[in-house]
Amino acid sequence: MRYTEVYHSLMPSEELIHQITQMPKVEIHVHLEGATSPELIFEMATRNKITLPVSTVQEWKAFYEFKDFNHFIEIYMLTVGCMKTPRDFTEMVVDFMSRQAMQNIQYSEVFFSSALHIHRLPENELMAALAEGVRIGSQKYGVEIKFIPDISRETCVQKKSQEDVLTFALKAKELGIGIGLGIGGKEIGYPSELYEDVFAEARRQELHTVAHAGETGDPFVIRDVLEVLHPERIGHGLRALEDPALIELLKERQIPMEISPQSNYCTRVIKVNQNHPIRQMVDAGLNCTVNTDDPSMFSTDLNNEYLTLAAQGFTVDELWKLNMNGLNASFLEQSQKNEIKHRWEA
Repeated sequence: MRYTEVYHSLMPSEELIHQITQMPKVEIHVHLEGATSPELIFEMATRNKITLPVSTVQEWKAFYEFKDFNHFIEIYMLTVGCMKTPRDFTEMVVDFMSRQAMQNIQYSEVFFSSALHIHRLPENELMAALAEGVRIGSQKYGVEIKFIPDISRETCVQKKSQEDVLTFALKAKELGIGIGLGIGGKEIGYPSELYEDVFAEARRQELHTVAHAGETGDPFVIRDVLEVLHPERIGHGLRALEDPALIELLKERQIPMEISPQSNYCTRVIKVNQNHPIRQMVDAGLNCTVNTDDPSMFSTDLNNEYLTLAAQGFTVDELWKLNMNGLNASFLEQSQKNEIKHRWEA
């Protein structure tokens, strides 16, 4: 969905569009599977003999029209089912890095739904395929990415499946391509206590942690996540606005909020005829960042996300501040952040 298709009160000037397009960026909330181009998904389905409910790439692109968040999850799982071989995962990474480079996104932290893949391929083959993609992408496009293997709440209720994701995350870190552990999926019906032990172990093993919360669930889900899982960042977190005390807590702790405007519009979490609540969150003093979530599934990119906010009244200085919030909230070492800041300011 393009920025002109949702609520906007302004049309960004050519100068502002140029500034947004050219500015160096960081992205910290994007899913590899949901960022893979529909053309590549269709190609993988064809060569892996996966039957899709469409017959052409054009029909497949049109299939990404979501009724609600649960429908999005259904399509996401269908897409994930097309990914079968080491070649698929290597090509996905290279494809992703090429498009990040085109937007001048110099560093990305990328969720990877390892629990949905490790039964299809031996873990060492899957890890090697991802690492090869990172190697090729770095050489060809000069951008950097780190993976955050992601526990899916609804498919990782059992301890064994959670431990498998943790093991994968630790091996990715050891290999130099991973940096943390995340949790996502359906919020309702899956309390944080189910995942408390694996998050405690991740912290003990010095993995960074992040949790999706408050996208579809009520403010209690965010509180539950904060009190039980103790993540360093919150993915989405929109429903915090319904709880003034929670807003004060998030403001006091300056917990980074990973906001993805077009995602919220496309999954009907936010109506297309209203301003995105990131404005309220920023005005309330929350530490917000801008991201794409699943850009290929939502027909967006990071430039479009910033243009969406520009069309809703954000100034170029505010957009740059949101971008710097993303860099500061990243899991890079402080020395790396300082080096990037110095390079960008120059």
